Amino acid sequence: MRLDKFLVDCGLGSRSEVKKILKSKQVTVNGQVETSPKRQIDENADQIAVSGQVLQHENFVYYLLNKPKGVISATQDDRHRTVLDLLDETARLKEVFPVGRLDIDTHGLLLLTNNGPLAHALLSPKKHVDKLYQAKVAGIMTDQDVEKFHQGIELKDFNCQPADLELVEVDEKENSSLVRITIREGKFHQVKRMVAACGKEVTDLQRLRMGPLVLDENLKIGKFRRLTQEELMSLEAFGVEL
Repeated sequence: MRLDKFLVDCGLGSRSEVKKILKSKQVTVNGQVETSPKRQIDENADQIAVSGQVLQHENFVYYLLNKPKGVISATQDDRHRTVLDLLDETARLKEVFPVGRLDIDTHGLLLLTNNGPLAHALLSPKKHVDKLYQAKVAGIMTDQDVEKFHQGIELKDFNCQPADLELVEVDEKENSSLVRITIREGKFHQVKRMVAACGKEVTDLQRLRMGPLVLDENLKIGKFRRLTQEELMSLEAFGVEL
């Protein structure tokens, strides 16, 4: 691998920015200063350091984002801020993308990565990956609605797979409900449409979990962090290279 590609992969900047760092003699290869971007290195054996800090090469990166409302789950858009605008420069250089999507007015857990096979595995209908949402609802959700979700709700354009509806809180005075809904697919506006099929309306929707990944309660809305080692290990069950 070329040294400049290695440095770009490690998030030090674009190719032109990396060349400037090399010219400034901040980079060492196995303890020796290196200024040539064309230098061939073994990313698994050679020790590369910048200003004395040893770098670790990574092909894939993984970000857990607490997506806010008003931001779209896309890599670029002419009218709205995207989830990529909330991440760091390394994420953009690594060309990460959201795994699945959350509607513009939905908030909560969103995974972003540049690992295509993992994204495919998490989104594949054959995998039946659980997605847990918490919804505030205008109207009283009932035990009959729980059974309706369990049976699989029929919408105009498709039949939903059986889903789990948990009644967390019902406020008859305010005519509202707080529910948790687990689905195993991810059609457009699916949760909102399923609730609407029961004659109620979702007024706020938050994703709490996707597969083994759980929304970090310490992660403020609009903030992100890298996945922990434990979280990465939980994704190994999908049988793809991490």
